[in-house]
Amino acid sequence: MRKLLFGSALLPLLWLMSGQTWADAAGGAEIFKTKDCNGCHYTEGPAKEKTIEDQLAKKGPELWYAGSKFQAQWLDAWLQDPQIIRLLEYNSLDQPNPGGHAKLAADEAAQVAAFLMTLTSDVVVAGKVKPKSNPKGKLIFKKKMPCSGCHQYEDRGKILGGKSGPSLVGAGTRLNPDWILAYLKNPAEFKPVKMMPVFAGLMKEKDMEKVAAHVATF
Repeated sequence: MRKLLFGSALLPLLWLMSGQTWADAAGGAEIFKTKDCNGCHYTEGPAKEKTIEDQLAKKGPELWYAGSKFQAQWLDAWLQDPQIIRLLEYNSLDQPNPGGHAKLAADEAAQVAAFLMTLTSDVVVAGKVKPKSNPKGKLIFKKKMPCSGCHQYEDRGKILGGKSGPSLVGAGTRLNPDWILAYLKNPAEFKPVKMMPVFAGLMKEKDMEKVAAHVATF
């Protein structure tokens, strides 16, 4: 009986927590709009770009699947203190990224992060990938399908790799491992016009899982 009463007592608290999350997300959506974040980032999926012209017209990355891609704690912190992830300017192959992304106050960042975490993709299956360093994933990443040719990563305290793609330094705290796998399996679902190679048909899904697990340890 005591357990039942205790559980019943928790229900209002859980309801309030759920209501608070909803309120934060609604407030975040309003802040996102007021600050014209959608001037650079669109939040309604699926992907809109169909041609290279569409891609070049974009000012920043799409966010319609942000809740599937990012980890909430990282997103909240990044919105307060944005750090460069793309070493080259968006849509550029040679111009350095000047940085300067707008910062949000802590209360605003929490609300916008809550809003962005509601934006998800059905193709990202939860619980498929757990972060795990593994020889096969590392070998594929570094040599077989050299992801390191385009993406920076940290290895034994050194920053290695290319600059044409987003940096993967700290990817373990930034990216959802299940999204990494979904992106490897079908990048066109998220970015129809892209430079990312298509691995389907070249790699087995279990090997993609190993790569995703490896990247999730960065």
